[in-house]
Parts: sequence; structure tokens; C-alpha cells
Amino acid sequence: MPLLQFNDSGIFCEQANVYIDPWKKVDRAIITHAHADHSRWGMKHYLAHHMSIPVMKLRLGQDISVQGIEYGEKLIINGVEFSLHPAGHIPGSAQIRVSYKGETWVVSGDYKTEADGISTPFEPVKCNTFITECTFGLPVYHWKPQEEIFNEINLWWKKNKEEGLTTFITAYSLGKAQRVIKNIDASIGKIFTHGAVENTNEALRVGGLKLPETIRVERGMDKNQFKGSLVVAPPSAINSPWMKQFKPASLGIASGWMQLRGTRRRRAADRGFALSDHADWNGLLSAIKATEAETVITTHGYTNVFSKYLNEIGIRSMEEKTLFTGESIDSTEEDKLEGEAA
Repeated sequence: MPLLQFNDSGIFCEQANVYIDPWKKVDRAIITHAHADHSRWGMKHYLAHHMSIPVMKLRLGQDISVQGIEYGEKLIINGVEFSLHPAGHIPGSAQIRVSYKGETWVVSGDYKTEADGISTPFEPVKCNTFITECTFGLPVYHWKPQEEIFNEINLWWKKNKEEGLTTFITAYSLGKAQRVIKNIDASIGKIFTHGAVENTNEALRVGGLKLPETIRVERGMDKNQFKGSLVVAPPSAINSPWMKQFKPASLGIASGWMQLRGTRRRRAADRGFALSDHADWNGLLSAIKATEAETVITTHGYTNVFSKYLNEIGIRSMEEKTLFTGESIDSTEEDKLEGEAA
């Protein structure tokens, strides 16, 4: 019997009676990170990296039963050794290493291989079997260095400020938004935030993340102060009544999908920035090769194409169905969670 199995509730370790990122209610869950498709409500007990806990409590309730541990800290459950290792996806994101009787599996959750300034950088973990996402598992996806992307965003913001426009950029409220806030040139102007973003900022600051000053958008604010400023909001805010208060504004979207021009046109954005918290094609391949895994299981994204390619280059691979969603430009469970304006 394999060390980890995929069933109707999630990724299951039978020997330890523990699930990893389950999508149905279970007794014990180890969570890779706090995004809604990986960290769901209803588990009797959670275990995660300590940086994820303030956000998990914000989203799932302050009364959840949760234990936080550090990267590299070992936990033995019925003879099975578990440990968390940096995934580089968002603050607190982790790969889960599972080892028993000489066999080691690693569940990557979501990950990226480029350091982003807010997350502990990805560290490959050697294993026999590696369970990987492949959200951007096509050769067309190749990210520019982060520094280049933020230079583009800064120039766009400066130009908008000169023209008396509000610069409005959308990014997931957990991870992407903080990456934008941390790496943007805050000397250009004030940074305002949607309530969902600011709630997450506050939770991450409790966890120890240092961010530049941000201002929550409140009802009744003088709209003139938004001109020349940056507003960071979740994708759900696009074309919402809440967004109207910032006009005239220039809309930008930060997402890996922005590498394809048709996606930007479809969302009527003025600018698209291909900034993703997931590994691109080369990042996926380099991460997998570094694990020296004999078997790779693909779970979400371009699973068929990517798994087929791995088999062609001599890495045994197969697909498994999960309820993980990765990054989406359209409405997702993560986007819905971010909700309306505060």
C-alpha cells in the first residue's frame, strides 16, 4: 500500500490517520498553506506552519484547534515522521515531508522557486515520490525576474500619478497583495487597501511579516486623496460598485495569466503584469529534478501535458484528481472568500 493515498476526502496517510490539505471534514489535517482551496473549514484539528495560523484563524474562525510548528521541526505520528519545508508560495507556505520505513513522500502544495521578499524561499526536499502542482505547466509560461515586473509597475504608477489617475491593481488578498505592497516603490505615493487585503495584512503582521504602511479604504473617505495613489484590491473588486469611487483610474491585474494578452483584454484591464506565486515551466522542472524523485504525481493545473512530458524525459509520472484550483483569473473559491468591500 502506498504511503499516501488519494481518496474522496483528500491526500491520506493511513498509517498515521492524517490528511494533507483535505477538502472534506476529517479529524486531523496538516495544511500546506492558508489559501482557501488548501485550508478548508470543518477539521477537528489542524497543523500548519506558525506563520499560517493568524490567517487561518481570520478565515476559518478564532476558535479552530490548530498547532503551529517551524520549518524542519519533526513530528512523529504512529511511527510516521512529518516535517514542513519552505514552499516559497506565500508566507507560511510549506511542503509536507512524510517518511516511514525508509520511504519518503513530499506533498508540495503550491510553490514557486523565485524568492519574493515575503516568503521563506523554496527548498527542494529529496524524496522517493513528489506530489506537485502544475498550474502553469506549459512551456509558454516563463516569468520575467521579479525586479523587472516591479520596475514596470512603478513606471505605470508614476505615469498615472502625473496624469491625475488612481492606480488600481488587483491581486489575491493573501500572498500576491502583500508581495505587491512589499516590493513596490512606496515613495511614489500612498498605498490604500481593500478591506480583505488589509485584514490579511493585519493577520500577517501579527505573524511577524513586515510591510510598508497601508491605509484601509473606509466609507466616507475624501475621494480626492486617491488620485495619484495606489489601491490594492482582490480580483473580486473589478467592476464592482466599490471600485467606482476611485475613478478616474487605471486598472492593472497581477497574475500569471497576464502573460497571455487575450486574458488581459477579456478582463478590460489597462495593464497586465505576469506576476505569479506559482512556479513557471522551468521552475517546475528544476524543482522536480532537485528532489531526485523516482515518481512524480501531478495534482492540479496542466496535469496531462506536464505528466506526459515528465514521462518522455524519463521521470515516471501520473495524474491524480484533487479539488485544488491553483491560480485563476476568474471567480474562484479564493476570490469569493475575499468578498465585498469593508
